[in-house]
Amino acid sequence: MLSLLRRLALPNSCSEVTSALVDDNSPAPEIAAGVQYAHPDAATLLLALGGAWTVRGKLPAVSDAIREIDAAPAVRRVTFDTRALGAWDTALLTFLLGVIRHAKGKQLTIDRDGLPQGMSGLIDLATAVPPVEGAAEKRSRRSLVTIFGEAAIDFAAGTGRLMAFIGEAAMSFGRLLTGRPARFRHSDLWLFIEQAGVDALPIVSLLSLLQGLTMAFLGAAQLQMFGAQIYVANLIGMSMAAEVGAVMTAIIMAGRTGAAYAAQIGTMQVNQEIDALRTMGLEPMDFLVLPRMLALILMMPLLYLYANLLGMFGGGVIAVLVLGITPEQFVNQLFAAVPLSVFVTGLCKSAVFGLLVALSGCMQGVNCGRSAAAVGDATTSAVVMAIVAIIVGDGIFGVLAPPFPVGQ
Repeated sequence: MLSLLRRLALPNSCSEVTSALVDDNSPAPEIAAGVQYAHPDAATLLLALGGAWTVRGKLPAVSDAIREIDAAPAVRRVTFDTRALGAWDTALLTFLLGVIRHAKGKQLTIDRDGLPQGMSGLIDLATAVPPVEGAAEKRSRRSLVTIFGEAAIDFAAGTGRLMAFIGEAAMSFGRLLTGRPARFRHSDLWLFIEQAGVDALPIVSLLSLLQGLTMAFLGAAQLQMFGAQIYVANLIGMSMAAEVGAVMTAIIMAGRTGAAYAAQIGTMQVNQEIDALRTMGLEPMDFLVLPRMLALILMMPLLYLYANLLGMFGGGVIAVLVLGITPEQFVNQLFAAVPLSVFVTGLCKSAVFGLLVALSGCMQGVNCGRSAAAVGDATTSAVVMAIVAIIVGDGIFGVLAPPFPVGQ
């Protein structure tokens, strides 16, 4: 009978034990986040934080803490008590950042000793770069005088940096020409020559050929009206040799190579590699800028001749296939129309354009800020600056060395 009672009582006993275990292991309900404000003395405001400060729960508003701070003008110090604090995550960090920023704006002292372990480091990390509050509103409310004044100041500062960079580049060239050590690796020079020369041939070939085809086709439509189809050779030869070959090639290299120079050197600036070069006693102007300038100065005249060849070939294709001109007639007319002096001027012009592209890209890279956004801005500025310099330089060449006498 006793054994039967034991067998009958066993399930009830197990059920009770199981229920007790479930009750013991079940998580305790989380206490809602809360803030209590106290004034240990007239100059101190104490924020006692308790409960679970997680993004899943209902949290106190930062505005309540801000009103509490503003309501006590005698407060000069803000401190915290987190002994009753439960689980917390970024919700607590967001609340504390709002309180601390407002307190700093009122020149109050922040005592972080009562914060949980690790929170002070997170606050330092979050406030390392303070946000620019209301930047869009301030920008929209600026007057025209302010806008033009800031633009003038930026232009003057940029001009100063440009002059300083040109001076350093001239000194670096002087050290190279006078035999004094301009320290750079010759392997880098050959690499930059390959990148600015051989690697640029596909894009230069495509655009030059299409440019020659387009100009010849459009010119032929007009010249046929007067029966002067043969003069399409004059049109293609003079336009390519005098202007299009040098300018188009320079613009291509500004978007291709000049932007690459700005991005490469700008990334080195972000990674503090330029500072490391100075620490090792290497001049960045000699080690980074000089070989890039030499590569473009050497390669641009060759690319100019190559672009002329492709452009004239494209014009010859149109002349032969569309206008019915024989290849011999086109070549003879071409050589008769374009004097050698035009090619000499174009070679000099293209070398100068190469120098301008290299200077623009390298200067923007050296003066780049230390962020990814600054590298993008430097790349954009390098392309814009190089194209503007090319157009201005082309205008100066057009006045000093015109391809034909003015008035002819």
